[in-house]
Amino acid sequence: MTLSVRSSGPVAELVRNSVRAELLADSAADPEPLRYAAGLLRVQADVVTVLEAKHAAHVFSGRVIEDAGRMLGALLDVPRYVARAAPLPLAREARLRLREDADSARTRLLVYWGGGRTSAEDYLSRAMLRPYLELLRDEGIPPERPRPTCPFCGGGPAVGALRIGAARTLLCGQCGLEWSMDPELCVACGENDPAKLPSFASEQHPGVRLDTCQACGRYLKTLDLSQDARPLPEVDDLTSLALDQWADQQGFTRMEPSLVGI
Repeated sequence: MTLSVRSSGPVAELVRNSVRAELLADSAADPEPLRYAAGLLRVQADVVTVLEAKHAAHVFSGRVIEDAGRMLGALLDVPRYVARAAPLPLAREARLRLREDADSARTRLLVYWGGGRTSAEDYLSRAMLRPYLELLRDEGIPPERPRPTCPFCGGGPAVGALRIGAARTLLCGQCGLEWSMDPELCVACGENDPAKLPSFASEQHPGVRLDTCQACGRYLKTLDLSQDARPLPEVDDLTSLALDQWADQQGFTRMEPSLVGI
């Protein structure tokens, strides 16, 4: 599908990431995660377009408990895509979600949003809510939720980035916001003892490192964009999934799943 979009805003951002994923897939040793992510981002962009029309008719409040009923029909396009395009067991989980009645589907979103389940436990709810949160962020409507990490929506960072002349930035896996944070502490628990915060890298994936924390056992993948600003962190993250597998073998847990749920 080809979308006609303005040059900025949530739809443009999601489409730009999708195009980057498609480009990387053409030369990737394992193109499937990138192709899946490209399709997911396109679907999320389509959902934003639908939500924009609903917002124009009746403004979303930013209170998920109030907005869920109006947006649920559009959000279900995300598990429809996941059900047909994702690998098992994610596709199986999406099919089960699609069999639920509207009340059950709405409850799942509210449980996730209220902190009853993490993104690792409920990747689908995170993926479904992203278009809604992208729209709220574009409209300047802060959602009602505790903000343990992301200053806009309270979500956790999916990936970090190092840019020229700037501190480490973090990209929210929930709403897509990018913000700066002190690179000398653990994003998950606040640990600041350098001896407990080792970083790991691999020659096979230059410009990518894993910032780990021995205090809480979590890690954040960070991409160095100081030499090349073309990569888009949450998309280019998928070219180094082997590092995530290594981290898992070492007993570390990723803070937030990637675009493909890993």
